[in-house]
This record gives sequence, structure tokens and C-alpha cells, in this order.
Amino acid sequence: MQLFLVALLLFSFSVFASGGGDQADAPKGLEQVQHIVVIYLENHGFDNLYGTFPGANGLQQAAKSAPQTDMFDQPYKVLPPVMNTEHKPAEVDKRFPQDIPNAPFPIDKHVAADQKIGDLVHRYYQNQMQINGGRNDHFAAISDGGGLVMGYYDGHTLPLWQYASRYTLADNFFQGAFGGSFLNHFWLVCACTPRFEHAPAEVTAEVDAKGVMVKDGGVTPDGYAVNTMQAMTAPYKPGTPDAKRLPLQEMPTIGDRLSDKGISWAWYSGGWNDVINNNAGKPYRNFQYHHQPFGYFKHFAEGTKGRADHLLDESDFLKAIDAGQLPAVAFYKPIGELNEHPGYADVMAGENNTVALLQRLEHSPQWHNTVVIITYDENGGFWDHVAPPLKDRWGPGTRVPTIIVSPYAKRGFIDHTEYDTTSILKLIETRFNLPALGERDARAGDLQNALEFK
Repeated sequence: MQLFLVALLLFSFSVFASGGGDQADAPKGLEQVQHIVVIYLENHGFDNLYGTFPGANGLQQAAKSAPQTDMFDQPYKVLPPVMNTEHKPAEVDKRFPQDIPNAPFPIDKHVAADQKIGDLVHRYYQNQMQINGGRNDHFAAISDGGGLVMGYYDGHTLPLWQYASRYTLADNFFQGAFGGSFLNHFWLVCACTPRFEHAPAEVTAEVDAKGVMVKDGGVTPDGYAVNTMQAMTAPYKPGTPDAKRLPLQEMPTIGDRLSDKGISWAWYSGGWNDVINNNAGKPYRNFQYHHQPFGYFKHFAEGTKGRADHLLDESDFLKAIDAGQLPAVAFYKPIGELNEHPGYADVMAGENNTVALLQRLEHSPQWHNTVVIITYDENGGFWDHVAPPLKDRWGPGTRVPTIIVSPYAKRGFIDHTEYDTTSILKLIETRFNLPALGERDARAGDLQNALEFK
């Protein structure tokens, strides 16, 4: 009897340490994965960072793509001048030549990867207009960055390139939704587009009979929030009127699904404690309020137990890694200056931060059963030559880089399987036997082609 009780206690401890979940429910092999870590970076398309990656569907294949055309569908003789949008008003960026041929060109030939470049427009309607029915030939015409949309980096000089070479690079992975960070963060956590019924007219877009944007806005005419909105409760951008903040959302999230089964999880964010302690008063190191998707939901609003238990600071993440106390699912969002977002961040600082985190994970007591997914929320307005598949009204949008790093990841492998942001949800749902959040994640590939088990 004593031996039985000891065995029962040991079994119970093993389930608790792994974060819960019925291992018998996971597909054979996948039950070995006890921890899924998602590192969510910012605003780069696949060709922009990995277009020269050997064996990937990159710039070599892009040679046959349509050239960039103006709004009358006439090819540019040379690209429009590169603009530096960090200057107000924007001005021509004189670091770049003004006669760049109408083709992809290396950014780091002119501006090193540890230097900042201008931000580019990356919004819901504009992304669709740039894709232009799959031709991808209106990026320069629609952008406020001019020819910068066609720029790319010599990726083999970047730190994450080494991880992509050693592990698995997915070259057919698309951002979940058209447009920018706000909407794509929602698609990461709920595979959904938030509702804002009866939004003020000044934040509501207008479209013509064909659905083409006539006036831009954060909310569609039928009440869906698609561009950056601030949350109803802190933290939110100071000075945002109550009427223009997104009402608290009540759709289920992946966090709710995990909690319903007693599976541990957390969203870790750089700068979270600093901003919360300031009561959203002063921006901290480019803290981006709209990069905190769970804060838009009623279950995780200011003052809730859900927030206290699951929305944590980067420092808590580092402690959990070192102590071998990672939850079953961890999302990590770097502080703004380290997330690679053009305009307020540079590529090199963000990649160095991510590599330091990966090295820390590799030395963690839990590394042997962990899968890390490094991806980008959206393309940041940069051109990519691959037309995204049209699955529903919301997307997917443009292709983005994704790297799978794990003892289970295939080594030196390029995964050509079609994925989008909801594939991350699908992997979590498959591993822990959770119901799908929507139609997209229910049908998505679950990244298992990047993994192999012994």
C-alpha cells in the first residue's frame, strides 16, 4: 500500500511539473513536449531577413516576380525615394541612393543592421492593397517608406541566422491577419478579430462598394477593430479618450482554454512591471501598449486574478527559465527597443537579445523537453514575393520568418509546409487536447513537420 501511495505521489508530481495536460491525449511523440515557448518579434517579412537563406524560397525565386508598379499599374523605372518616417514630416533618407533599380536591394549596404531605419506603413487595408490580388506589386506605391519596402538584409551576418541554420526554418509561414501588430497579436491569442460596435465616426474607416478603403480608420464599417486601438483598462497610451478605447473583449483565448484544463501558462513582457507601477503614466523604453493582447480581454483586465496570475514581467520569465519552473506554455514579448521594429528599434539589438534568451533556455533544466518558436507578428510593410493564401476576410497576410528551436526540431531543415500564426495555437491545442478557438486554427498546420521524436 505504501509503495502504491509513493508511486501515485510521484505520478501526480510529474503531471504538476509539466504544467498539467493528459499526455495520453497528445499524438504519439508530441507528449514528450512539456513546454512550448513563443518569442514574438516585430515587423519583418521573410524575404527581408531570410531572402538569401540557402535552399529557402527566397530572393532567387523572387527574380520572376512582377516589378513594383504605380497606382496605374505602370512599372516604376526606379524605386520611389527611400523615406525616413522618423522625421516629422517624413523626408528623403539620404543614406540611400535615389536611383535604386526596381528590384530588391540590400539595406545593410547603406545602413548597418545595428542602425535604425524608418518605419513603414503596416495597416489592415493597406496590406491588402499592397498584395494586390497576389501580385505583390503595390508595396512601394502604397507605402510611406517609398522604395524601402524592397530592402532586405544580408541575413547570414545576423545572430538568429545561425539558429535557423542549426534547427528548422519555416519558409511558408504567414502573418495571421492583414495589417499591423494590434490585429496580429489578437490572432496569436484568440484567432479572432475584436469587436467595437458603435465606434466613434472619427476612428471608423469608410470603404466603397468593392470594399476598397476610401477613408482609413481603426474600425471597419461593420464594427471590427483592425488597426491599433488602446485597451479599456491600464496599461494604455496616456491621453487616449475613453470613447476611443476598445471595449473589453469576452471571446475565449488560448489562455482561457489552458486554464480550463489546469495547464500552466503566462504572457511575459519586457517593461511590464515598470509600466504597471507607473499606472500607464510614462512610456518606458518604447513599451508598446498595443502589444499586450490579453489586456484587452475582460478575464485579464486591470485588477483581475487572471491578470495577476498570468500577465507577468520579463524578469519573472528569466527566473522561471533559470529555476526550471517554466509553465507549460510561455509567450514572451520583448520591450520595444529590443523587438526589431523599424523606426524605434534596430535589427541587431533585437536579435542579440533573442539569442541571449535562447542560450539561457538551452542551459535551463527544462531544455530537454522544450520547443521554442521564434516568429514575427507581421511584415512591417516590407515586400515579400510569395502571395499569401486567402482563407477568410482577415487573412492570412504577408509571409514572415519563423524558426523552431528545440531538441526535437529537425536539424538543418527548411520546412515548406504552409503555416500561419494560428499554427502556433494549433500546436498548443494538439499537444494539450484543447478545442479550437476558431475555424482557422482548427484547419491550420500544427508545426509538427518541424519536429521529430525518438
